Amino acid sequence: MKASHLQLAYGTKMIYDDCSFVLESQDKVGVVGVNGAGKTTLFRVILGEQQLDSGEITLPGHRLGYLPQEITIPPEHRDITVWEYVAAGRPVDELQAKLSSEYEKLAKYPDSVTILERINSLQDLIDSYDLANFDYELLKILDKMHLSDLVDRRMCDLSGGQKSKVAFARVLFENAGLLLLDEPTNHLDVETKSFVSNFLKHYQGTVLVISHDVDFLNAITNKTLFVNKVTHKIKVYRGNYDEFRRQYAAEKAAEDARITEQEREIKRLSEFVARARAAKRSNTALIGMGHQREKVLAKKLAALETREREYSHVAMRITPRRESAKTPLEVQNLSFHYPDSPDLYDRLSFALTRGERFLIVGENGVGKSTLLKLIVGELTPDAGSIIFGAHTTVAYYAQELEILDEQRTILENVSSYDFTDTELRSALSNFLFYGDDIYKKVAVLSPGEKARVALCKILLQRTNVIILDEPTNHFDPDTQKIIGENLRDYTGTIIMVSHNPAFVEQIGITRMLILPSRNEFDAKSNRPTLALIKNYSRDLLEYYYYLNSDLV
Repeated sequence: MKASHLQLAYGTKMIYDDCSFVLESQDKVGVVGVNGAGKTTLFRVILGEQQLDSGEITLPGHRLGYLPQEITIPPEHRDITVWEYVAAGRPVDELQAKLSSEYEKLAKYPDSVTILERINSLQDLIDSYDLANFDYELLKILDKMHLSDLVDRRMCDLSGGQKSKVAFARVLFENAGLLLLDEPTNHLDVETKSFVSNFLKHYQGTVLVISHDVDFLNAITNKTLFVNKVTHKIKVYRGNYDEFRRQYAAEKAAEDARITEQEREIKRLSEFVARARAAKRSNTALIGMGHQREKVLAKKLAALETREREYSHVAMRITPRRESAKTPLEVQNLSFHYPDSPDLYDRLSFALTRGERFLIVGENGVGKSTLLKLIVGELTPDAGSIIFGAHTTVAYYAQELEILDEQRTILENVSSYDFTDTELRSALSNFLFYGDDIYKKVAVLSPGEKARVALCKILLQRTNVIILDEPTNHFDPDTQKIIGENLRDYTGTIIMVSHNPAFVEQIGITRMLILPSRNEFDAKSNRPTLALIKNYSRDLLEYYYYLNSDLV
C-alpha cells in the first residue's frame, strides 16, 4: 500500500496535511493517535467511502476485509443464523452462480476475451476460498472464538458483545488480502483475544488495526502508523507500540534540544544586535558587525522550528454529593433468563460494602452486561431482589453508550437542573468539547467522542455508586490512564465489567465475581456456583481463562 501526498480537511479543520507513507505486504500495522486524529477516517479513505481533497492511496489487487468499531447488522441478516452469517463472508454460492452465467455467455460468444477474463477472475477468487477446507476453517474459527454453541442462534438474538465477536469471526473467515480492524478487542474476553492475537500474527496478508489496547498491539504488530492530530502528519515507525513510544519520545527530546539551542543562539544574536544599535556612531566596527549579525539573526528567525504543542487531554473530577450507607447494594436470590434461553443466574446473591471496587468477569454471553442492566432497572429479574441502601445514588456507563440520545445535542445530553449552561460548558471543555462543538448532535460523533459525552454525563451526576460496562473501549491509552487515576481516588463504590487488565489493576479491585461459561452450566445441568473471589489479581484472572480452572 502506498499513500502519496494525502490532503483532507473538513471546513477549517485540517485532518491530513501532505501525508505520504508506504506499507509492505504482510505488515501487521498498529494505527495509533488520540481520539479524533483521523484514524477511522483513514480506513474510510482506503475503503473508498471518503474522498480526499488531493493525493491518493494505491492498493494492491487484494480483497478488503473490514471490521468497523460500531457493529450494525443489516436488516436482511437479522433473522439468519450465526453459521449463515459467518459463512457468507466467503460468498461461494453467489460467485459460482456468476461463473455459470459467464460460461453461458461464453457459449454464445466463444471468442470474447472480456468474458474469458471475467471467468478467470471469478475462478481465481473461488479457488482462494479453499472450498475443500471451507467447513473445517469455519468451524475452527467459530470454536476458537467460543461461538460454536451459537451457530444456530439468530443474529438478532445475540448480545452486543456476541454480535461483535461474530462479526469479527466473519472478517477473519473472509481470508482477505488486506484486513482493516477498528478496535477489534473491545468486546473480546481474555481467551478469545489470545486466539485472535495468534491468528493475526500468522495471517498471510496485510493487517491494519486501530486499537487502544496496548498489550494487543505489542503482541501482533511489527510497524506503527502514527496519525498526529497536532501536526496533521502521518508517519510509520518500525516496531510495536512500545517501540513506537520509545522512538517518538526520543524524537521529541531531540527536537526540544534542537529548538532550545536555536533559541539560545537567537537570544545571543539579538543581544549583540541591540548593543550594536545602541553604540555610538564613532564605533563603526561594532555597528558593522551589528549589521552582519542582524542578517544572520533574520535567517535564524526564519529557520526557527516551532515546538509541537501538547494535545489536550480529558480532565476529570469525581466527587459524590453524599456518602451512601455502609451497604449501598444487596442482591438477594436473583434469577433471570431471556425468552427461549437457559438461566443466566439462579439465586445469585451478594452484597457490596461502601467504597468497594467490584469486578464482574466471564466469557461473552454469560450475562455480565445483563447483570448490570438488572441492577439499574433496565431489565426485570424473574425472581429475587435488588436492594439499594439508604442514600445510594447510581450512575451507569453502558457498553454500547445507550445512555445517550443520538438525536439530541451534546449539551442536551448532559443538561441538568443542577448546573447552569456556563457550568456545563466548563465541564464539557474538560472533555474536549469547545465552543459550538456542544451543539453537534451525538449521532454525528465518532465512538470516542460519544464515549467522552457519556463519561461526562455520568460524572456530572456525582453519585456514590458508579456502574461501568467496558469503560475503556473507545479511549486512547493516555485517557484510560487519566480515567483510572480518578476512579482510583473516587470515594464511592464501583461495579465494573472490563477486559482491560491494566485498567482494572490501576483502579484496585477488592472482589471479583466470576460468571461461569455456558459450557460449565450445561455440563453441571444445575445451578452454577458463582465464584466471589476476594482480591483481584491478573494471574488469577488469566489462570481462570487460560487453564479453565475449577474456581466455579
